[in-house]
Amino acid sequence: MQLVGYAWLSEAMQLSAFPLRLPAIVQPVTRLKTIGQTLAVPAAIAPSADDLLGHILFALKHEGINLAILAQALPQIPVAALESELLEAPNGIYVRKACFLREAFTNDEIPQHAPVRGAFVALFDPKRYVTRPGARNSKWRVEFNGLGNVNYCATVERTGRLIELQEYDILGRAKAFIDSLPPIMMDRAINWAYLHETKDSFAIEREAPSDDKSRRFIQLLRQAHEHQPLTEDYLVALQNATVSNPYDLAAAFRHEQNHLAGALQGAAGVTYVPPPPDLCRELMGHLMQFANEAPNQIDPLVAAGIISFGFVFLHPFMDGNGRLSRFLIHQALCRAGALENGLLLPVSVGMKREERLYLEALQEFSRPARDFWDVQWIDFGKLLFDFRGDAAIYRYWDATTCVVFTMEMAKRAVEVELREEAAFLECYDAVYRAVDERFDIRGSDLANLVMMCLTNDGFVSKHRRKQYQYTVPAEAFDYIEQTAQQTLSEQRTAQEESR
Repeated sequence: MQLVGYAWLSEAMQLSAFPLRLPAIVQPVTRLKTIGQTLAVPAAIAPSADDLLGHILFALKHEGINLAILAQALPQIPVAALESELLEAPNGIYVRKACFLREAFTNDEIPQHAPVRGAFVALFDPKRYVTRPGARNSKWRVEFNGLGNVNYCATVERTGRLIELQEYDILGRAKAFIDSLPPIMMDRAINWAYLHETKDSFAIEREAPSDDKSRRFIQLLRQAHEHQPLTEDYLVALQNATVSNPYDLAAAFRHEQNHLAGALQGAAGVTYVPPPPDLCRELMGHLMQFANEAPNQIDPLVAAGIISFGFVFLHPFMDGNGRLSRFLIHQALCRAGALENGLLLPVSVGMKREERLYLEALQEFSRPARDFWDVQWIDFGKLLFDFRGDAAIYRYWDATTCVVFTMEMAKRAVEVELREEAAFLECYDAVYRAVDERFDIRGSDLANLVMMCLTNDGFVSKHRRKQYQYTVPAEAFDYIEQTAQQTLSEQRTAQEESR
């Protein structure tokens, strides 16, 4: 099997790189074409086995931008080789990109014997990737239009599903739906969203929050609407607000190594190791800069996915990272002005219900990253971590799956969670009014019974009848059931007719 481009670079140079989704391989074809999970390459256009620069230029032309591989491969290209290529094609798009990136990665200047002429070229093809306005390099006439900077950058490919989700206009539909509700109903639906976003964000971490924890986290979620820029001090304050154990309170981004572990004990149980502390703190600076700029430059949901998952992959605190990462989705959307009137999309509710998909999105990065760590068991509770990879695996990452998942959960929050809650509240109001007009029942008792009846598919359990037998007339229980069942049936019929 003859590898080409990024696949050849990764194997021949023994680079730290994640598995490629579409490795280029020479096959008996007459033109480049995708066959299964490979990019089939005609032998006639494949670089020779020892042509390092040739494989880089091939990859830039035919495979897009993989900064993690380029950051490791380009510094090994002799300046003379690039000079020679420039003499042959001084305005060549791909050699210009190679020269620009090599200078950015190494700070070594490449002599230019003639100025580049022609228009600026985008490093990332906007037809293939989500991009944003970037800094222009006048020497090579290359614009860095990536989702980050040359030291930390995510890539998001314009897959069919991502395009569908963007065209669906999730945030526009969320606003239209909330605006369609009566003001009191809107407030109740939003309050429900805050409560359940809190409950399910903790549930994902296998925690049941106390009333105090819930109250503090709801306050935290409401802070997202303040449009406060991300800084280390601000994130530390947020972390302190999400954890209750005083020993877990952070004073700064971590200065020690942390890790995630599964059910197995010792080194075998370590499922993910974030970047070393020094690298983590550097990359958090780049991520915060992106978070403060990108929501107003690109699709806010794309920015939110990158910020949320990027944060959890860096894991800057010893505890509280998961909840904070989901908070950052709301913070990004609010920063973009996409959520008004206190609106919140309860994405954690969907994430909890789709935990397998959430885990798969996380593992797409965490599993291959784990392979670059040597973890040794020292003693109970003590592990030794040795990073044997290149920092590029943390600096440059493919966020496509994570962004699509974030958008799917936002779509679900609008089309399922918020709509179902609004429908439930509508039923509740109808049943409460009907019963209240006919029976004299204490308001709190009636509210509880109607709520319990609706959540029990229109039935009042024997236990509840016994519990309220001295404060609620016996015939009222049957009437609550009849009214609830009729209301639920009418609502289902209306929903079916609207489809």
